[in-house]
Parts: sequence; C-alpha cells; structure tokens
Amino acid sequence: MNPLEFHRSMPGYAPTPLIEFGGFRVKDESNRFGLPAFKVLGASWAVNQALGPARTFAELAAKVRPVTLVTATDGNHGRALAYLARVLGLTSRIYLPGGLPESTRQVISAEGATVIDTGRPYDEAVQLAAGSVTTGDVLIQDTAWPGYEDVPRWIVAGYDTLFAEIDEQLPRCTRAGKGVPDLVVVPTGVGSLLQSALEHYRGRARVLAVEPTTAACVGASLEAGKPVSVDTSTPTIMAGLNCGTVSSIAWPTIRDHLDMAVTVTDDEARAAMHVLHAHNIQAGPCGAAALAGAQKAALQATSVVLISTEGV
Repeated sequence: MNPLEFHRSMPGYAPTPLIEFGGFRVKDESNRFGLPAFKVLGASWAVNQALGPARTFAELAAKVRPVTLVTATDGNHGRALAYLARVLGLTSRIYLPGGLPESTRQVISAEGATVIDTGRPYDEAVQLAAGSVTTGDVLIQDTAWPGYEDVPRWIVAGYDTLFAEIDEQLPRCTRAGKGVPDLVVVPTGVGSLLQSALEHYRGRARVLAVEPTTAACVGASLEAGKPVSVDTSTPTIMAGLNCGTVSSIAWPTIRDHLDMAVTVTDDEARAAMHVLHAHNIQAGPCGAAALAGAQKAALQATSVVLISTEGV
C-alpha cells in the first residue's frame, strides 16, 4: 500500500483544492482532515509504519498497542500527532520551543496532548524530546539526524500524497492538459516537504525553496556545500519554518537536485498573505511564503504551483 491509498482510507479524507489566481495555482492546505496544515499526511504515514504497518486506518486503529507518541514542534506537526493519538486512543507528549504564541499550546492541548514548553530554540526542543523517550514512548520527529532516519523517511513519504493529488488535479486545471507544472514553490523548514517534492518530480519540474531570512538553513548549507546550522533565536511570523538545521536525510537530495532557494522577510510574507486572503485563500504566514518567494525569485514559468502549507 502507498501513502495515498492509506490516506484515502482515513475518515474525512478529501483532496485539498488547487486554486488558480493571478497566473499561479495554489495548493491550499488550510483544511486537511480538519487541521490547518499538510503535516498530518507525514505524521499519519509514519505512525502507521512505526506501529503497524496496516493497509487501512481502521486496521491500524484495531491493532495499535498502547503507547505515547512524542515529538517537538513549531506547531502543526505536533498538533497533527496529538490529533492522531486522540483518534487512535493513544496518549501524546509534545515539546514546544520558546517564543510560540499561547494559542499554539492551547490547540495542541485541546487534542489531549501533554504539552511541554521548553523555552529553548527549535533544535534544542528536538533534542529534549528525543532525550525524554523511554519504554512505552515512540518518537515521531519530522527531522532526521544520524541514527534517527526511518521515521523521518516515512514522514517524507507521507507528504507525497500532496503531490500525487496535484498530478491528478493539474490536467483538469490546465488548457494543455499537462499534469506536471513547470515550477513548484515550497516553503521550507528542515527540508522534509522540500525533499518530498524533489523526489516526486525527479527533475520533471523545477523546485524553488523559500525560507525566512532569519532561519535560512537550506540556503546557508547550499552556500557552504555542507549542512550548517543557523541561529533561529530571532522571532519570525513564519514560526513553522523557524528551523536551524537541515534534516540529514533531506540534505543529499536538496544538495543535488534543488534548483533555487530564496529568503523572504516577515513583511514580504505578511504582504503575500494579504494578497491570498483577498482571493479567498486563507493562508497563514508559512503558506504565504510560497507566494512571496515566487514573486521575489521572478522565475519565468508558464505553470507555477505554490504550496500553501498552512492556514491562519
């Protein structure tokens, strides 16, 4: 079974819309299984692989053993994992970096999770979550490091559902009937969604990564020719992209296949968000970063897909 088939078996599954406006097509991830982001795609496939694997979500729910799902998060990944724990009858423990709004804690707590505010930068919150795992805990972290790579690979594989949906939606959206865009623009944190895009298109489409100017670990790593960490202590409204280190499994794919990376400021993301809202696309700052990055890069392309990764 592939991730798309598994996701189709989940209650409430529906493809998210591909919306055309102003020469762009926006993959709007503001409502995925009732959650405001794409993250549940990777989290659910990783949980299935870690605790199953099962062919369907119902089969997974019937066979899953009692465990606590653990992760660190800037928001949406942790909320998605807490949601999955709740619907599967499991418990969850979610570690937050410092500087997040109280609303982030509240929505994750509302899913039944135990939420721990570390007060530390994202990379340190990840270390604390990983170091907390004991018997009966399962770490479902969406970044990889040496010795922890299986779960992040499953998360990347789960994200492929998003791009498989675009394959099916584009022929109905383009006059030429072309199922592959010329350019795909991906907001980027640790690089997992970016890795999924690069692996899905495999050179059939150009891919542009967009990062906050204050957390551009992909751009810094490309410039250095090796993975480097950047300081993410400066706040950004693009909280879900505020990551200082590229995932170790994403880096080789990014290094060898990414076409271009740009950075955007909070003001640029905010302006893009207002434009999208004016077109009834309820993107949050991270989702709007795709539009801001596409405008800044000004690449020539006849078919451009923006991945709006989250809603407000």
